[in-house]
Amino acid sequence: MTADQITGRAGERAELGRMLTEIRAGSGRALVLRGEPGAGKSTLLRHAAEEAAPARVLSATGVEPESGMAFAALHQLLHPVAGLVETLPDAQRQAVRTVLGLAEPTAEADRFLVSAGVLSLLAEAAAPHGLLCVVDDFQWVDQASADALLFAARRFGGHGVGLLIGTRDTGAARQALRGVPALQIGGLDAGSAGEVLAARAAVAPAPHVVELVVAATGGNPLALRETAALLSTEQLTGRAPLPDPLPAGDGVAAVYGEQVAQLPEPVRLVLLVAALEGRGDPLLIREAAERLGAGADALYAAEAAGIIDMRPAQITFRHPLLRSAVYTGATPAARRAVHGRLAALLDERDEWERGARHRAEAATGPEEGVAAGLAAVAERARARGGYADAARTWAWAAELTPDPGTRAHRFKDTAVAAWLGGHAGQARTALAAARELAREPALLAGVAQLDGRFELSSGDAAEAQRIFLAAADRAVAEPTGALRRTVLALLADAAEAASCVGDTEAAVHIGRRVEELERLHGPTEEPAEAFLHGVLAGMGAMYGGEAERGARLLRRALDGLADVGDGAAAFGGEAATLLWAAAAASLLGESDVAGDYGARAGRVARVSGMVGTLPVVLENAATAERMNSGFALSAALSEEGLALARETGIDNSVAAHLANLAVCAAVRGQEEDCRRSAHEALVIAIPHRLGLRAGVATYALGLLDLGLGRFDRAHERLASLVTAGPGTGHPVVAWGSVADRVEAAVAAGDPAAAREAAGFLEQWSARSSSARARALLARCRALVSDDDTAAAALLQEAVELLADDDGAAYDRARTALLLGERLRRDRRAGAARPYLRQAAETFHRLGAVPWEGRARGELRAAGESGGPAGPDALAALTSQELRIARLVADGASNRDVAARLFLSPRTVEYHLYKVYPKLGVTSRTELARLLQ
Repeated sequence: MTADQITGRAGERAELGRMLTEIRAGSGRALVLRGEPGAGKSTLLRHAAEEAAPARVLSATGVEPESGMAFAALHQLLHPVAGLVETLPDAQRQAVRTVLGLAEPTAEADRFLVSAGVLSLLAEAAAPHGLLCVVDDFQWVDQASADALLFAARRFGGHGVGLLIGTRDTGAARQALRGVPALQIGGLDAGSAGEVLAARAAVAPAPHVVELVVAATGGNPLALRETAALLSTEQLTGRAPLPDPLPAGDGVAAVYGEQVAQLPEPVRLVLLVAALEGRGDPLLIREAAERLGAGADALYAAEAAGIIDMRPAQITFRHPLLRSAVYTGATPAARRAVHGRLAALLDERDEWERGARHRAEAATGPEEGVAAGLAAVAERARARGGYADAARTWAWAAELTPDPGTRAHRFKDTAVAAWLGGHAGQARTALAAARELAREPALLAGVAQLDGRFELSSGDAAEAQRIFLAAADRAVAEPTGALRRTVLALLADAAEAASCVGDTEAAVHIGRRVEELERLHGPTEEPAEAFLHGVLAGMGAMYGGEAERGARLLRRALDGLADVGDGAAAFGGEAATLLWAAAAASLLGESDVAGDYGARAGRVARVSGMVGTLPVVLENAATAERMNSGFALSAALSEEGLALARETGIDNSVAAHLANLAVCAAVRGQEEDCRRSAHEALVIAIPHRLGLRAGVATYALGLLDLGLGRFDRAHERLASLVTAGPGTGHPVVAWGSVADRVEAAVAAGDPAAAREAAGFLEQWSARSSSARARALLARCRALVSDDDTAAAALLQEAVELLADDDGAAYDRARTALLLGERLRRDRRAGAARPYLRQAAETFHRLGAVPWEGRARGELRAAGESGGPAGPDALAALTSQELRIARLVADGASNRDVAARLFLSPRTVEYHLYKVYPKLGVTSRTELARLLQ
């Protein structure tokens, strides 16, 4: 049915018209048309496609037999624009080429990298007049394609790309498409329904007959057409009663079933081949049908019966319900016979993936050859980034696997793929099945490690810690020591969990276990193992009161970091190794060095396509920027990490990013944002026993009060960080907040608490070689000193220690403010003004509004009447613009930036076009100079 033949639907057509106008004007938009079978969704989709010109149209239709084949729908949609793939950034290009079958996977692709490549390709295809992507029968689209398209749709922005989806109104479809604007396609109004009935009826129906039929069918266009064909002249004119019931809803399918059942056996057979083949390949359908005993005449008869439409390149069913009727009407034995014949023919064509699926459908019980074929299909889907479809295929392979041990391995693979695909429930179910079947020690350890990682990502961190330690106990009992590396990895995971909880006793225990492992099996010669051993043992010693020995172990580990190389792969990869280095530096009191390692980890994760771990790595990268005074960029990184963590279901990473956003908002004096982020972080952190995240969120609230001059409240909050136990606080947060605790205690009139906090910092920083750590200690000593002259000298020393440290701009400004305040109170206004001016200007540049206000107030009191500076240019940038500007300033090309931020190059160009005038620059060189 063409657009001119649509009856009614004026409102729906108007909405589609508005969507097309927006797309042609360069805006991006997605829209779902949902309704019951026969409601007219496909007709409206065709109408939109016909009206889209001059915009380009790409289309795909989900088919049930291919709903488990990763990227099947995406291949159908993007194949016409495959030639544009070469314009994409390198990593995205390789991922999309793999998805489209243009290249073999060279490494395991991440689903977000694939999705970013799809977005870039659609953006390129949209030039110059826009692009409309039409996807029908979305309920049968494979998960990998659905994930990629919806990821892209959320980022269409100013690309001029539209995604129009038609789907049956099911619970699963609503869940998958939540957040996407939708139109409910119901029945036609009475007048339009009457027109449809009259157009298909043999004679003009009587008015009361029209009324009865419309009421019975709910105005469903398909039901109306089928009813018109079924009614006799007497029934249409009202001289005979109507059938009861009329074919409404499921009754339409029953009518189709009766039509199919009345066809001759050869026709039903060829229709079954077409139904199970899925793609409508005329040659394959003909050959399979002929080998099963149905000739070409049967195909022609099926077409003549109005069941299928035949074109040179494709055979399609007139309606999906007809295909369902053919499938339902066939016996299981007939289906297996057809699947078996299709598998054999596909093998002859060397289409082994499709052949493996058909062979599995033909199986009558477990069979290793069939299961191995499915496992190979799953492995290929995972390599291409289709994790959800890989998980379903691995689960299918596991069910067909006769050997329990092999079945356990396949359920474990199912769990990994399901987790990476964002399906936590399926992952846990598969892991439980693997655990029940596993017997060999290495597999048991691997299953336990996965169980712990799942729990650490989204559950109770203390429970994850218990799981890791119990698994390490079992693995270390192996007499050969063959699982030494596995035990070390489990202990490292347990240490990470203990760090999240804030359980220092567990850290001490883990450190001793690591050293016991070395005594049992001797020193390792593997640099990666030696590095991790040193970090874990050093952490345990530091927390256990052996500070000097712990510091030696940690420094030795950091000295060996350069030798780790490819060995890092056994322990989570290079990014994970850098995060352990950051933890070691942090324990040594060198937050600036720790920040550098964290930032490096973020860069490694981006360029290596490790998006599955990127939300976690971005936690550390964002913290590193915050510790180095980059509050705007830190917030931007956390916003990116927060979005990715929510999309991947990593709840505990969500808490981490919210806590960091709360601190950044506190520095800026954004009270509402700070309180909201901190509250949301605590809602996750407290029940999940995330002491580190709970501590940071609480610190944010204390820092907010301190900046806004609520000193008693700040003192109370910050002091609580010291007494908070595992699950509600963390020693690293207690150490990191000491300078703020001292300042709050002094301002609140509690000098004893201030001296106690300063003494704590002195012990913690004793072995630090960092100028920043020494400067903070000098600042705290000054605040608790009773000698004004000595205090001023200590503050002066702290300012000088930080003079050449750009990353310490915030702490330098805080120290200069304290020094200026003291000098002014000592009636040395002239000496105070340079420090107060420096503090005010730095706070302004960093966006630290309450601190700038305090500094300018002191400056006025010191006799300088200058008002606040104009707005900081960087503050005018959005988070996305700031991330892009920072990468460009670091020397990245537009294509590199697109690859790292999962954008299209056109998006990068669009944002830079806005960044330059906002910052008052005209070139990359000027941008780099400004940001550096």
